[in-house]
Amino acid sequence: MTKVSGETEVTTMIANQRTSYGVTQIAQLFPSLRKIKDKSLRERVAAVWSEAITTGCGGKGWTFDELRAVKFTLLAGDIDMKFVEHLNSCARQCIAIADVLENSFRCRIPIQRDHLIAGALLADVGKPLEYDKDASGKVIQGKFGQQVRHPFSGVALAYKHGIPGEVLHIIATHSHEGDKMERSIESIIFHHADFVDFDIAKLLGKRAAKK
Repeated sequence: MTKVSGETEVTTMIANQRTSYGVTQIAQLFPSLRKIKDKSLRERVAAVWSEAITTGCGGKGWTFDELRAVKFTLLAGDIDMKFVEHLNSCARQCIAIADVLENSFRCRIPIQRDHLIAGALLADVGKPLEYDKDASGKVIQGKFGQQVRHPFSGVALAYKHGIPGEVLHIIATHSHEGDKMERSIESIIFHHADFVDFDIAKLLGKRAAKK
């Protein structure tokens, strides 16, 4: 066995001790995961989240409780909505929007439900990497997050786990980075669901700041 320096040895030990979360555990955070019919895709979405959780926060990783306590966004003031709640809200909105569209359009809309749900759950998977904690424990945008926003880190992480291109497209285009691209139907649905939450959060944040 090759000897390594003290710092490298500790890092290696921590990496080896990291927990790997499966569908059962990740579905505790994101119940809509179980609505993905394709078992392989469902498992890959869980694997992406597992790596994001265990390697995020500047490499320290997040506990489920820590992740549940993270604010929906650092850009909308202090509102009573959390990051995990936002993703669950978007996934449910996407499913509801798909239902309405399929019942409203005379022409058949080719919505790929599994891709839509997977994209909704993975759109912000880069945020556990983008976010870190300062010395006081406050969640901030870390150095890595300042260099690489979550749509980019999310795509990289999802690609590593074999997520289909249709889902990578949703992750890549869901925020303003996608404004100059032609979004797919699934990306259009998620983009608007995402900004329903975000725009309302900004409004509520402004109102809270005035009190």
